[in-house]
Amino acid sequence: MNLISQPLDFEIEYPEADGKPMSESDQTRDYLIYGVEALRRYFSDRSDVYVSGNLFIYYRQGVRDAVVSPDVFVIFGVENKQRRSYKAWEEGGKLPDFVMEITSKTTQYQDEEEKLHKYRNLGVTEYFQYVPTGDYLQPPLKGSRLVEGEYQAIAPTSAINDSPIFYSNVLGLELHLLEGELRFFDPQTGEKLLDFDETEQARQAAEQARQDAIPRLLGMGLSAEQVALALGLSTEEVTNHPIER
Repeated sequence: MNLISQPLDFEIEYPEADGKPMSESDQTRDYLIYGVEALRRYFSDRSDVYVSGNLFIYYRQGVRDAVVSPDVFVIFGVENKQRRSYKAWEEGGKLPDFVMEITSKTTQYQDEEEKLHKYRNLGVTEYFQYVPTGDYLQPPLKGSRLVEGEYQAIAPTSAINDSPIFYSNVLGLELHLLEGELRFFDPQTGEKLLDFDETEQARQAAEQARQDAIPRLLGMGLSAEQVALALGLSTEEVTNHPIER
């Protein structure tokens, strides 16, 4: 896709919203949020990876209609910072490397026809579709990878309980269906990328485990300073811990 990057002699306003609701259902919204937040946390230590979703991406300067708004997308090679909209000509011409659309019956044609062709022309390397309701796409997750300018279906690498597992070359992650629910997995660790509630539960569990370890370590003869260092706590937290006698 040819990007116009030369300065314009007139000012053009690029809208940041279209006035439409973010999604048409709770499920669509929930998986959009999961995809963006889980991938954002996964790439949080990368200053050159931008993860977002439901954001206007303008790909041709001076043309307000040259815009897409993927549900979830990842762009490599640009600054990891907050944006109100994304203008490719201000970002070195970089466009999404990975896109996922949370599809439904009402958006099926747009996602499978119009957006597929547009993303292909924009050079989006991988394009995934997920249908939370599973009412028309079986299995409810599929992906395509750009090969010599055309999309080719991504074959599952394996399956768990007849649910396919797809590998994303772009993300270096696996996409699983756990009882029909989409989850990203890190194949290096085998760990699932958590949603917000799961992340909070894991944080609370880890904190509780540290607190529970204080009396055990003190009972082994370690000093308060040694326990604090081992658990990543302050000495005051250790000495003020209520130890049952």
